[in-house]
Amino acid sequence: MAEGQWPVAGLDEAGRGPLAGPVVAAAVILDPEKIPEGLDDSKRLTAEQREALFDIILGSALGVAMSSICAEGIDTINILRASLEAMRRAAAGLSLQPKLALADGRDIPPGLPCPGRALIKGDQRSQSIAAASIVAKVMRDRMMSGCGQVHVHYGFEAHMGYATPRHRTAIGNHGPIARLHRVSFAPFRLGETEMAEAD
Repeated sequence: MAEGQWPVAGLDEAGRGPLAGPVVAAAVILDPEKIPEGLDDSKRLTAEQREALFDIILGSALGVAMSSICAEGIDTINILRASLEAMRRAAAGLSLQPKLALADGRDIPPGLPCPGRALIKGDQRSQSIAAASIVAKVMRDRMMSGCGQVHVHYGFEAHMGYATPRHRTAIGNHGPIARLHRVSFAPFRLGETEMAEAD
C-alpha cells in the first residue's frame, strides 16, 4: 500500500505433498480495515482455528477465490506446475482486480492477471498470503474428508491424503484409487499397481 500497490492479493496453495487428492489454491484480498486477528501460516494453526478464521475471512475480505487441480492434472503436468496454475486461476477468479499478487514460495505463477512477487515463507510474512493459506487448507481438508466418506477403507478424513502409515497400508491392501491417487508419485507409478476404480 505504501508503494501505491492496491488492491493486493495473497496467493497460496494446499496439498503439494500428499499422495492423493487435488492441489487447492486460494487468492485473498483483505480489507485493511477488517484484518482478522490470528492470521498465520495454516500449518501453525489447529483445525479449529483454521475453521473459525475461514468463516471470518470469507465474511470480511474484499475478495476471495479458489481453484483446484485434480490428481490426473497433477500427474499430467507435475505438482509444481499444477500448484502455480491453481494459484493463477484463483487470482483470475477474483471479483476485484488486484494491482499486485503476492505468491507464497519461490515462483511467481505465470499468466497472472497482474504483476506478481514471490515471497519465501510468505504465509508467515504476509497477512494476505496467510489468509489464502487458511482458505486453501480448509477447502482441501473438506474435499478430502468427503473422499473419506466415499472410500471408507483409506481414512482420508484423518490424513488428508498424506503418506501416513495408515494410508500406505490402505494402498497396499486396496491399491490406489483411479483419478484420486497421484500415480506419478512414489510409492507407486502408473502401471506398477492395480488401480481401484473410483465411483
